[in-house]
Order: sequence, then C-alpha cells, then structure tokens
Amino acid sequence: MDLAISLASNFLALLDAMAIYILIGLLIAGFLKQIVPDDFIIKHLGSGNISSVIKATIFGIPLPVCSCSVIPLAQSLKKEGASKGAVQSFLIASPITGVDSILATYSFFGWFFTIYRVVSSMIIAILTGIIQNIFDKEEKQEETSSCSCHCSCSSQKPTKKPFSIKEVFSYAYVTLFKDMVKPLFIGLLFATLFTTLAPKEYTSLLFENQILTYFVIILFSMPLYICATASLPIAAALIIEGMSPGAAFILLSAGPATSLITMSVVYKSLGKTSLIIYLSVIAVLSLFFGYIFDTFFSNLQILNFSLEEENSSLISQLSSFIMLALMSYYLIKPWLNRKKESSCCSSGSCH
Repeated sequence: MDLAISLASNFLALLDAMAIYILIGLLIAGFLKQIVPDDFIIKHLGSGNISSVIKATIFGIPLPVCSCSVIPLAQSLKKEGASKGAVQSFLIASPITGVDSILATYSFFGWFFTIYRVVSSMIIAILTGIIQNIFDKEEKQEETSSCSCHCSCSSQKPTKKPFSIKEVFSYAYVTLFKDMVKPLFIGLLFATLFTTLAPKEYTSLLFENQILTYFVIILFSMPLYICATASLPIAAALIIEGMSPGAAFILLSAGPATSLITMSVVYKSLGKTSLIIYLSVIAVLSLFFGYIFDTFFSNLQILNFSLEEENSSLISQLSSFIMLALMSYYLIKPWLNRKKESSCCSSGSCH
C-alpha cells in the first residue's frame, strides 16, 4: 500500500511540475500554426548557403511541430528545393526547441539550463548544416518534375487561411497532444518507477564515471525515439538519482534529434554521407556541450521542483487534472475503438 502511494505521489509530482507549461506551450504552438503561413519556411530555405542553414534553425525553434511531424515536414522541404544542410538544421532545431519543449524544460530545470539548451541546440543545428553543405555538396538540379505533369503549379497560389480559435485549440490539444501522449506517458511512468524504486546508493555508482556515463547515455538515446518533451521527466529522474546535468543535457540534445526513424529518413532523402555527418556532428557536439556544462556549471542547482513538496498551487493542480484527463482520453480511446470494431465484426455486421 505504501509503495502504491509513493508511486502515485511521485507520478503526480512530476506531472504537476510540467503540466501548466506544456498546456501553455501547446496553446502558443496552436496560435503559431494559425499565424505562420504553411509555405513560409519553404520559401526561405532554397539555397545551399549559410543563410539558409541559419534561417532553417531560427524557423525551427518556435515552429509548432512535434518530434513526429517534423520528419514529413523535412521531407517536403527537401522536395521543394531546400538544401541538405537546411533540412538537417531544421530536423535538429525544431523538435529540440519547440515552444512547448522550451516551457517544459523550464518547468523542470529553470531558466539557465533552458537557455543553455536552446542556444547550444541552435549551435549544433547550424554547425551540422554548414558542415553538411561543405562536405556533401549537392548538384544543382533543374526545376522539373513537379510541374511536368500538366498540373500548372506555377499558377497555383496557396490561399490565406482564416484565423480560427477552434483550429488553435484543435491543433494544440488534439493534433500535437495526441502525437506526444504515448511517449509522454511512458516518460512519466519510467521516471516515476525510477525515482520510487531505484536505490540511490546503487544508482549513484552508475554515474560515478562521468565520461563513461556520457557515452552510455548517447549510445542509449540516439537509436531510440525520444520525444523532446517526454524525455524531460526521465532526465529529471536520472538527475535526482545522481546523474550529472551534463549527461542529462546529452540525453535531451541527442535523443530528440536522432532516432532510427530519423536516421532512415536522412539516409533515404539525403544519402549515406549526409547521415554520417548528421550523426557524427550531433554526437560530438552533444558530448562537448554536456562536458562544458558539468565543467563550468556543475555547482548550480538546476532542478526546479522537488518530489518532497506537498503543496502546489490551485492552478498547478487544475493543469495536472486537465492534462491527466487528456492523457487518459487519448490513451483509452484507441483501445475502446478497437474493442468496438472487434465486437462489431464478431456480430457479423461489418463488411
């Protein structure tokens, strides 16, 4: 009984720390989706120069896309003529430094770590794009294909979409939240189990060798799909158990920018050389910035919350309730739909 109470208490404490910031971040993302034209980014990322890489990074920071939807968007950028370097910069910057991820990072780690994460991620994204354009130059292709099928695309102009509050909330709390709900729940669950069950005297031994921890974290995080926001409670739990903030930075930097899915897309869309550059630069710079943080800022108390805190504000409690309700709804709904379909077919009424 005591164990169940501890698990529930730690789960709610982690949820309480981030709920309001995620909800606000998603709302801002919903407004940005309505304000920013769909073709705005594609128009600015054509040439293979430093300017396109910097633009791709800057556009990727506040853009309202999650770690899932950034992949098809990056593919569309490539098809529309964006340089390889710009595509890579966008793939790195957007999932790591989305507006919801920035606010959620602050909820756990405070402003200093948040600013450090955003700035260093921008540097990683820009340098990856520049190195890509230097060492893997692509041949200029003549404009063909897309308009050769008599589709008269040159005459088609995207219509300006009307601003809609309904679409703001729909994109924020349906499209985006539904994309992140599974990894977010898994992240919270893993963090809860780790902080509740893992003996601190043993887990601290795992993190004694700082450099070894760096390499274990990067080898663990790069192949897996780790959502930028959902990875935050995992990083916080690992810090509570004794891991250094620099190692947490590596997890939060390398994880969201890479996964087997992303690797596959980079390989197919940009080629083998591009994939090697992409992974190498991210790994090296993530290790570098993690080491820099631990070397110069290890004395900072970055955790912005405590599992021992018993009192939280009414707004935080309300936000936690709303987020828990949304999570429950989107996790249970697919299961109920499958159950309905199976019962429908078993009764012989489906065709």
